[in-house]
Amino acid sequence: MTRPSVEPSATSKPMHPAGATTEISLDRFSRILDKIYEAALDSSHWSDCLEEIRRELAGNFASLIVQPGTADDIGLIVSTSEQSRNLGLGNPLIMFSPFTGMPPDRLVTITDVLSEAKWRESSYYRDWCQPRNVFHVMAADIGTSNGGVYGFRITRPEDAPAFSKQDLELGRRLLPHIKRALNLHLSTHQDRKVISLYSHAMAQLMVGVFILDQNRQVIECNPAATAILAMSDGLRIVGGNLEATYPNENRSLQRLVRDALAHPKASKISLTDALSISRPSGQLSWGLVVQSIASDQWTEGKQRPTVAVFVRDTEGKAQPPIRLTQQLFQLTPAETALAIQLANGLSLDEASDALNIRRNTARAHLRSIFSKTGVRRQTELVRLFLNSVAWLGTHD
Repeated sequence: MTRPSVEPSATSKPMHPAGATTEISLDRFSRILDKIYEAALDSSHWSDCLEEIRRELAGNFASLIVQPGTADDIGLIVSTSEQSRNLGLGNPLIMFSPFTGMPPDRLVTITDVLSEAKWRESSYYRDWCQPRNVFHVMAADIGTSNGGVYGFRITRPEDAPAFSKQDLELGRRLLPHIKRALNLHLSTHQDRKVISLYSHAMAQLMVGVFILDQNRQVIECNPAATAILAMSDGLRIVGGNLEATYPNENRSLQRLVRDALAHPKASKISLTDALSISRPSGQLSWGLVVQSIASDQWTEGKQRPTVAVFVRDTEGKAQPPIRLTQQLFQLTPAETALAIQLANGLSLDEASDALNIRRNTARAHLRSIFSKTGVRRQTELVRLFLNSVAWLGTHD
């Protein structure tokens, strides 16, 4: 979620007189549910969802406390009113709220927590609520599957009726749906984060990934795959299909894709085949693997991921981030530069020429590299670097 700067207006009024709620119709309840589950898919829709609930309950504010805030962090609250539907910075006084520490998933009003006299006497009411024309409060803390807690609040001004049993019943019916929506959002957001992380790792390792649908159309490719296509060196996309430049290799590639497509849909075991793709530039061939993807019956008949094609540059030069390489192996900058040249297959003389350093200096660096990494041969150094996690870091 982003943090727009506008706070809800303290003088905003509900769409219709507070307390004028009638028994909710099925259409209106369905409309609120639509908004709740739209918010599950896109967090920017939470303000629309809260606004719909605020209108129905005739409140002057509806809020979702995303981050309650601490002494070091003011937190984040999605808060809507008649005049404003924005994310705002949190409430710096929220730690003094009488609703702090409530049992999760229980909807209450202010009168369930303390008497009206104590509410009026509280510093939280005087310093935060009263200036914003907030008196009646309906509140719940919603516990999510990851152990988090979100605060749900609907408020009314003092001159409006208190929340009725009917209002509370509607709130209690909505609460499980809000909880599910929050859990759905957390789950999908986490999945996207993990997928993004995997994609980043594959790109850093220069593994191109092409995802094909049931019609052999490329529906997605990662940054490394895009870079491979940009080279125009053995692989291309024609009419939405991934093709090899040379006809005989293209026939082999298309056969592997067809075989993957023909793999039994119900099978949980993927079919995997490999192929070498020549490059017109004369560089070493691309290494290519075609793998079937188990079908999902929920996407039957629709565009769905069906085949994955992985492409690797067999001649790729090792270029792990220099800073991470230094940290991993405790090398100096000069030693790191030499080690990377050696890991890419250069001899010590070739590496010293490439780096424009003396042979004796290169030999001294090499002795130090061997001592620090614990290897004794250049072949071991190559293996050490290619297996290093330094590849997975962002390049310097």
